[in-house]
Amino acid sequence: MHQQRIIYDDTTVRRFIIASVLFGIVGMAVGALAASQLAWWQANLGIPYTTYSRLRPLHTNAVIFAFVGNMMFAGIYYSTQRLLKTRMASDLLSKIHFWGWQLIIVAAAISLPLGFTTSKEYAELEWPIDVAIAVIWVVFAINFFWTLAKRHEKNLYVAIWFYIATIVTVAVLHIVNSLALPLSGMKSYSVFAGVQDALVQWWYGHNAVAFFLTTPILGIMYYFLPKAAERPVYSYRLSIIHFWALVFIYIWAGPHHLLYTALPDWAQSLGMIFSVMLWAPSWGGMLNGLLTLKGAWYKLREDPVLKFLIAGVTFYGMATFEGPLLSIKSVSALAHYTDWIVGHVHSGALGWNGFMAAGMFYWLVPRLYGTKLHSPKAADAHFWLGTVGILLYMVSMWISGVTQGLMWQAANPDGTLLYPNFVETLLAIRPMYIVRFVGGSMYLVGFIMMAWNLWKTARAGKAVDGETTVVVEPPTPVAEPVPAKAPTPGWVQVVTGRPLVFAIAILTVTMFLGWAKPVRAVVLMGAIIALGEFAWIVTRRDREAGRPSWFGLIEGKPLAFTVLTLIAILIGGVAELLPTIMLKQAVPAHGQAQEPYSPLELQGRDLYVREGCYTCHSQMIRPFVAETQRYGDVSRAEEFIYDYPFQWGSKRTGPDLHRLGGKYPNLWHYTHMMDPRATSPGSNMPPYPWLAEQRIVVKDAPKKLALMQRLGVPYSNADVDSAEARQKTQAEGITADLAAQGVQVAWDSEMVAIISYLQRLGRGPQDLPAPPEKAPAPPDRLPAATIASEEGR
Repeated sequence: MHQQRIIYDDTTVRRFIIASVLFGIVGMAVGALAASQLAWWQANLGIPYTTYSRLRPLHTNAVIFAFVGNMMFAGIYYSTQRLLKTRMASDLLSKIHFWGWQLIIVAAAISLPLGFTTSKEYAELEWPIDVAIAVIWVVFAINFFWTLAKRHEKNLYVAIWFYIATIVTVAVLHIVNSLALPLSGMKSYSVFAGVQDALVQWWYGHNAVAFFLTTPILGIMYYFLPKAAERPVYSYRLSIIHFWALVFIYIWAGPHHLLYTALPDWAQSLGMIFSVMLWAPSWGGMLNGLLTLKGAWYKLREDPVLKFLIAGVTFYGMATFEGPLLSIKSVSALAHYTDWIVGHVHSGALGWNGFMAAGMFYWLVPRLYGTKLHSPKAADAHFWLGTVGILLYMVSMWISGVTQGLMWQAANPDGTLLYPNFVETLLAIRPMYIVRFVGGSMYLVGFIMMAWNLWKTARAGKAVDGETTVVVEPPTPVAEPVPAKAPTPGWVQVVTGRPLVFAIAILTVTMFLGWAKPVRAVVLMGAIIALGEFAWIVTRRDREAGRPSWFGLIEGKPLAFTVLTLIAILIGGVAELLPTIMLKQAVPAHGQAQEPYSPLELQGRDLYVREGCYTCHSQMIRPFVAETQRYGDVSRAEEFIYDYPFQWGSKRTGPDLHRLGGKYPNLWHYTHMMDPRATSPGSNMPPYPWLAEQRIVVKDAPKKLALMQRLGVPYSNADVDSAEARQKTQAEGITADLAAQGVQVAWDSEMVAIISYLQRLGRGPQDLPAPPEKAPAPPDRLPAATIASEEGR
């Protein structure tokens, strides 16, 4: 035996920390600007690139992938090397990973304000950037698993389990959800449409939160919290249960974002059931973190690191209680599309991710620079400023969300809507938007204080790379074979072990829940419980007999561990997605066949996506009396079969638009886009005057129809050949109508295209020019009944 000195690659860790802090400030500053725009519409600044609808996806991507992403990589690189007692396998791959990820972030920061977006929540980036993400993620995965292969520790610690789950699952989610056909260098269409696209998107969207914002941070918690507390993890057995239950259950919960939509009832119910089940493993992980401090609570008074870490874990517990609560159908009926969801998301983002990042940074930076934290008092001030900021944010959004939900549903004694004007709701919650802006700004100020504190700490020391010494055994000399019974290989024990057999049986039965009717589902749930009980009895007897546990067998076998993790997350994905994507069960035959968009309407739809209208408006009327009174007939699944991608939305800052077509004349739409407050007094919608000046690319129309043909939309070759002519004919009908009322606009202006799309919503294509209508009253003298309806944001 001989000793080997290992010097860790902490340069990469320092780089990721610097990037995380800088991009965190940028992302939160953009978030504060977006929050101010909801309270004061003038903050949109009157230019295309700074509207709320373009900045909101920039904010979410910057916080998720730039801030938390870089923080996550810093924690993984630091802890992995120390848990495996080896340097990262390749310095070159580490550099490619770091610089590649930063280039992706810069590409996102440029492309999103320019309007290049897919409109898919947390996946707005266009196809070239998606390809780059996949490539860099593979680089990261190769480096990580190569490091596992050359480790000097046999068994894998808890944090490594969560890192493996993150790498595998994010790859699957990103690839499936990003499948698209490119139209040009920065424009593509999802291969999924309507209901199928909605289910795939929220299977991705919810699990992006689960496996990008939760599982890697749990791994970081399991490493850094015991380090900071100088205590072992409270319960190793609880961590095993926490991991496998969380990984398996989480993947099923996505449909709870689509309750009361056109998604099939079975998928909605399945999402709700598994979301409620998430309470158990989530709180198991939270308690494991909190109880790790058992016997060391006194340290909280003087250690800002522990304050941030424990508060972060507490916010995790709050968010994972609120999430299942919001997934219950009766609660979702009130909360969905409201600011309550915004408050829930930010309690996790600011409290869980933000505070865990701060705690990790305050612990790491002094060690990475061989010095002490510059100012513990400033860190303590940051903690309280951030905590108060989060509470102001959460409480204001809770109040705002409940107010919205109740006002939307409020009715007079005769059954009519008490608040028929959507803007009335907006005016009622404006004070809460101001409080939200104040709370978010306080959090941002605290984060800037942390950046200053870390910078001063680094300046006081110098970069130091950690190191360790490991004992390496020399190669065993080849000896003469001795006839003996060969021991059973470990992988055979893993594959044939009875616990694995039970696990596969349970997973198989669970998968059939996706197709089961309510009675059969109850029977299957009973079978799952019985199998679980039987497995527990068998496992207990095996333990008493001295046999190794199933988990003990795979704990030191990364390949087996990774494969089983992959199986666990694929079960839920296959059970949910196959019935709707492969079998098309989500789109029943109902009524008259749907007609594809006309060429001009398709152009307008792309402008609707470019301008980010989906960030404030939904296109999904739910089966509630108040919604049908306010908007029209309930939305049906087959109405969206040609929507690539879907536009159901996730937040109503403005009214639902699914039945908007034909409700108002073209002049109303023109006036509304030029000056929203002329038609909707009190609206906080930004004006879009550039739409009247900018021109569509006329020659793109046949290209778009041809691509839609490849996606399965029933355009004929004649439709493609005549696309430009049809486009001009329909546009000239709209311009003639506007000209008759004193408004001159070019037929190929973007304004005309987006009006054509808005007039199409909820009815068939409007290719032919409509007969001249009687000129309505000027915008400043529109009838009060019109102004008091659902228009405006």
